Amino acid sequence: MLKSYDVNKDIRSYLAFAILLVAVMLTCIIVNFILKHILIRIISRLILRNKYQWDDVLVERRVLYRLANIAPGIIIFLYSPAFEDVAYIAQRIAAVYILLMLYFLVNSALDAVNDVYITHPISKVRPMKGLLQVFKIVFYAIISIVLLGTLMNQNPLLLLSGIGALAAVFSFVFKDSILGFIAGLQLTSNDMLRIGDWIEMTKYGADGDVIDITLNTVKVQNFDKTIVTIPAYALVSDSFRNWRGMVEFGGRRIKRSVFIDMNSITFCTSEMLEKYKKINYLRDYITEKQEEIKEYNQYGGEEGSLANGRHLTNVGVFRMYIQYFLNDNPYLNENVSPMVRQLPPGENGLPLEVYAFTKTITWTEYETIQSDIFDHIFSVAGEFGIRIFQNPTGYDMRHQLWARREADDGDKAFDA
Repeated sequence: MLKSYDVNKDIRSYLAFAILLVAVMLTCIIVNFILKHILIRIISRLILRNKYQWDDVLVERRVLYRLANIAPGIIIFLYSPAFEDVAYIAQRIAAVYILLMLYFLVNSALDAVNDVYITHPISKVRPMKGLLQVFKIVFYAIISIVLLGTLMNQNPLLLLSGIGALAAVFSFVFKDSILGFIAGLQLTSNDMLRIGDWIEMTKYGADGDVIDITLNTVKVQNFDKTIVTIPAYALVSDSFRNWRGMVEFGGRRIKRSVFIDMNSITFCTSEMLEKYKKINYLRDYITEKQEEIKEYNQYGGEEGSLANGRHLTNVGVFRMYIQYFLNDNPYLNENVSPMVRQLPPGENGLPLEVYAFTKTITWTEYETIQSDIFDHIFSVAGEFGIRIFQNPTGYDMRHQLWARREADDGDKAFDA
């Protein structure tokens, strides 16, 4: 009779355990259904219909659903004492589940915070993504330690106290993250880089707009639509060019030279000066310059001597023509006076450099303005007796050969 009584007691215990387990599971399912399919749906609709935009991110990132996933773990943890002998196992399972769901909840919440933050203009100046990634790493490390302590039935504080011994290992494993974090702080605190900046870093093949700044890397989309990833610390240790100043100024610089064949440079004759006076830009300039030179030569020089007196040259008049032409260009920035200057002559001739700023930063408009200016300069150079320098081509060689043959044929005909 005693043995039969013990068997019946065991059966009743197992049956009670099974009923309790089923009741707990049904409670979890019902609570989960009510939260996700009724309560959260109602809240999500209210959020999407209101006038605020920031709370829409909570729905898109499923933060409320991640929060609802914690409820079953809390129910199991609260009911765990009723399982008697296996209560500690139920508590551990519930604690592990809650920690894992908390992990996903915080991850979604931080992503939602970043999505809301990037909608504000301050995010271009002070990006938060790297800082949030650091917070994620710290939080994940704490969760992992607490999770490990729960599984091992050890106090997590004891595990935390022993983590100092692993500092060297962590420093080696997370070397790039640590360097990237420090570099990110320097980049943002010194305002060296912002999202949307056009940067140029030849070493890494980067020439485009910054599209993302993370804990370890900076992503740059080049103008050919390729994406280059640069280590964040490389932007601090190496040199790079940031074109933000040009954008803020509102104009792009033109800095290009026209190379003059020095054999075409000569003094201006009176016929040449009369011809140049017919050019609107040069009429007043040449008149004033002739009077100035005439007065100088009368008292300090010899008007009839090219070496002892002052005289206008075709390259000088050409340079002033370009200067007046630039001053009259409506597409150049009038706040920065354009300039035409001579650079040291070299094997390619005498460089005349055009230095000016446009009123626009749009690439296509800038290139059009620059091309129009130099199209005109190249085309009008012949009016001043100026030849633009270029290395001899096959056409030049053939032209010289034909000219020599014609000259030889002319000499033979004359001798005959």
